[in-house]
Amino acid sequence: MADSETLKSAAWSFFAENIPEWSEFHRRIWEYAEPAWREYRSAEAYVERLRREGFAVEAPSGGMPTAFCARFGSGRPHLGTFAEYDAVPHNSQAPVPRKEPRPGLHPYAPGHTDPHSALGVAALSGVLAAKHAMERYGIGGTLVLFGEPAEKVCGSKPVHAARGYYDDFDAFVVYHPAATNTVAWDTHFASYWSAVFTFECDDQEAWFDPAILPVQGSSHVGVRSPGALDAMMLMYTHTKYTKENMFPHLGAWTLNEAVLANGTATSDNLPPRLAQIQYSWRGPTLAVQQRIADVLEQNARAAALATNTRAYIRWVTKTRVGLANHALARLTYENLARVGAPVFPEAARAFGREVQEAERIPPDDNPFTDASQTLLDPEVYEQAFRRDLPAWQTHVSADDYVEYCWHAPTARLHTAKPMVRGLGAHGYWAHNALNGLAAAIDPTWVTAGKTMAATFIDLVTQPRRLAEAQAEFRERTGGGVGGTRWVAPLLDPGFEPPIELPWPEYVTTRRGFGWMLPDTESFGTPLD
Repeated sequence: MADSETLKSAAWSFFAENIPEWSEFHRRIWEYAEPAWREYRSAEAYVERLRREGFAVEAPSGGMPTAFCARFGSGRPHLGTFAEYDAVPHNSQAPVPRKEPRPGLHPYAPGHTDPHSALGVAALSGVLAAKHAMERYGIGGTLVLFGEPAEKVCGSKPVHAARGYYDDFDAFVVYHPAATNTVAWDTHFASYWSAVFTFECDDQEAWFDPAILPVQGSSHVGVRSPGALDAMMLMYTHTKYTKENMFPHLGAWTLNEAVLANGTATSDNLPPRLAQIQYSWRGPTLAVQQRIADVLEQNARAAALATNTRAYIRWVTKTRVGLANHALARLTYENLARVGAPVFPEAARAFGREVQEAERIPPDDNPFTDASQTLLDPEVYEQAFRRDLPAWQTHVSADDYVEYCWHAPTARLHTAKPMVRGLGAHGYWAHNALNGLAAAIDPTWVTAGKTMAATFIDLVTQPRRLAEAQAEFRERTGGGVGGTRWVAPLLDPGFEPPIELPWPEYVTTRRGFGWMLPDTESFGTPLD
């Protein structure tokens, strides 16, 4: 049997030959920029590409129209990863060194920020390169690429997990673009829960008893229930007050809200019958998450009681927390070190200098941060990552990759986007623009894809390395899946993905094709 070095050489040669095609694929996904649960063209592009490569593709998967599960090969080990492809509303940006939406789009249309466009093509290219090498040398094993929509609301992975898609895997190697080139070590991402609270006023006349004071005249001046909008606003206010006491101000946890559309803008003087508000919260432990959920449900009941409405809760997602695996993390980093940090060509650096000039930053010959162009050992990264965390807190932020961690050993790879020196938070547009510039973003996903391919090859050719990762997984979970310290999926197998909710999306009407946002001209007169 050919050794791992021979297979890696074949995979990397194949990689070099296909970078132009994969770069064009990345640009397609970047241009589509479809938001959570609405990534129809993006998912279709992946499915078509994978089927052309001989993968058996289940699409859709898990009851999610824009999810898929693509398998190639046979036998063990079963190795998996995932592509994401959802974009972020309000972040449309053209690949130009000035703040400007993509041509023909509303400035608040979606755009790729992290970018998930690069995340997905890294996983795709890594799997295809590993497949090529395994086929060439007759190496057995099964490679699986999941299409995971709606990461921005941590949507698909808890559903796939609950429905058994991650069962019976031997290892996962997953990826996300970042500001550094490393692999996660001890501190992994925290839990993310989200729910939509709906208030319905289905009996508006019941608010007032006419026997007390009969109302004469037009029904337009009659007494009615406060209605759903008031209920939603009361919940919003109650939650702002109780947020201070949901959980002590220890560690990093967040609670955010978004008002969803309800289609009652022309309801005249009738009380709104329907209103919806979404809450999303991140917490370092599942106990914290449950405490916040309890307070939110209590606030919804109180608001409904005060306004003669009925309150409903529709869960969007519940994720677990991440689980470390040092053995697989170290193996992945060894391959990252072999590949080397991203190298950004002069075309990218020239663009970066133009960004600096646009933001009134003195331009540098090398406008990108050192961290984006060097490697950082996982244990060194761990020390820096934990700098602002209390000792007891082992999880922070949120990302639904954590769902994979409880089903098999999982490594979380990071490679850096080109980060402009001196650019503060106000310059987010510039990093979004760099995400659409091939010279700037291709080195990011190429580095990741080559690293993932090499790690998959090691796992199919070096049983000892895989066994070490699996032994650690069993130790951390108290016996593996179902063990004494194992955490089961938090959603029921029958959970229905919330694809029917009014998420942002593009629509086609008789007025044409557009983003569901009001035209800026309709905002009225600025109050400044």
